[in-house]
Amino acid sequence: MNIKVIKPTFLETKYNILDFGASTLKPNNRIYIQKAIDECSKNGGGMVIIPNGMFLTGPIRLKSNVNLHLENNAYLKFIKKKEEYPLIFTEYEGNRKIRCISPISANNQENIAITGEGTIDGSGELWRGIKKFKLTEKEWKSFLKKSEFVYETGETKIWCPSETYYNGMINGEPKYDDPKALEKASLCWDMYRPVLVDIVKCDKVLLEDATFMNSPAWNLHPNLCTNVTVDNVKVKNKYSAQNSDGIDLESCQNCEIKNSTFEVGDDGICMKSGKNKEARSVKVPTSNVWIHDCKVYNAHGGFVIGSEMSRGINNVLIEDCTFVGTDVGIRFKSAMGRGGIVENITIKNISMANIINEAMIFTMGYVFTTVEGAKDNDLKYDLEDIPEFKNINIENVNCYECGTVIDVLGLEQKHIHDITIKDSRFIKAGESKFNLCDNIVFENVVINDNLIEKEVINK
Repeated sequence: MNIKVIKPTFLETKYNILDFGASTLKPNNRIYIQKAIDECSKNGGGMVIIPNGMFLTGPIRLKSNVNLHLENNAYLKFIKKKEEYPLIFTEYEGNRKIRCISPISANNQENIAITGEGTIDGSGELWRGIKKFKLTEKEWKSFLKKSEFVYETGETKIWCPSETYYNGMINGEPKYDDPKALEKASLCWDMYRPVLVDIVKCDKVLLEDATFMNSPAWNLHPNLCTNVTVDNVKVKNKYSAQNSDGIDLESCQNCEIKNSTFEVGDDGICMKSGKNKEARSVKVPTSNVWIHDCKVYNAHGGFVIGSEMSRGINNVLIEDCTFVGTDVGIRFKSAMGRGGIVENITIKNISMANIINEAMIFTMGYVFTTVEGAKDNDLKYDLEDIPEFKNINIENVNCYECGTVIDVLGLEQKHIHDITIKDSRFIKAGESKFNLCDNIVFENVVINDNLIEKEVINK
């Protein structure tokens, strides 16, 4: 696959945030960091330096031709204050949603970067609810000392970081066509957790060398962008962190993700393209993506497509990657109502170990409802509501220990079809499952001690 990704270039001019009033002694450096970014962009661009030391800040916006550079021991920590994080209408999962503004954001900019070996900390523990079953008893008690608010649904207990978050869990979200939606949502503002880095409709984006950690929701979210490069970053969250995906590349074209490590509480490297009919009104698939030389530890999925894939995902190559201790290794997920086509995906040279559930899963059963909200086969549907997985080639996968080699679950209305797995080996592996699928091909595949020279499965 020949993917050309254009990287940003910058002037050599440097703008140190200390020269704009920032200090490690100040409780909030937002205005000083933003002033440096604004001045740099206004003058044609260059590098905004976050020097060594800890700098507390509120949310900042990247602007064109600015490289936000964190020195080796720079630590940029985002504080949580209601006045710093106003609610806005934005796009999330391809739909119009209310969210708090993100700690780091950029919209309709070009030539932007976050580089350097420093750390960006989103203070996610101040934002996220946490399910009790994901914690030890000692951890649960320590959270109760921070906040006494616990929301219960069925047998699940969710610790809430604040009373406003708790009230939001009880009352739910307002209808978005309500003229007072933002006003009503503001009563439980921190329930609308932002992604850590939200980059929307930007061209020539570079994320390089830095550590991104402790996000309120998703970590890295390039959305409707072109020419995105992610190189040698480290993305970290506790396994108990809800919705803390490593990277969600959504409706982007011409992208390269390489040499990076993800250890998070949800999916590691994830491709998305919006959800359901509303998202499909924008005809922008995720396409021309090269992912290589990456590692994913203790995530829900190593490499993931979906479940938001309604605009389509195509021409993706992932190779030379390692997944260890993830719930699933290779994870494709969708549902009736999504629509969209996932096709021309190549996955090769993958090492996996200690996969808790499936080494590979392709499911249309991620959500068991249609757009109308009833069971798939109970109501009418439009042809555009039916998602499709096809033309997926997987080769040279070596997996040591997994609950299931592959689980394929299509739809009666459209089977999952044309998936080839070849030259691969699965050791200490459980049995596979196949339902509503056509032309699933195994070629030169070893499962435990059994060699499958050639087998075609239609079920």
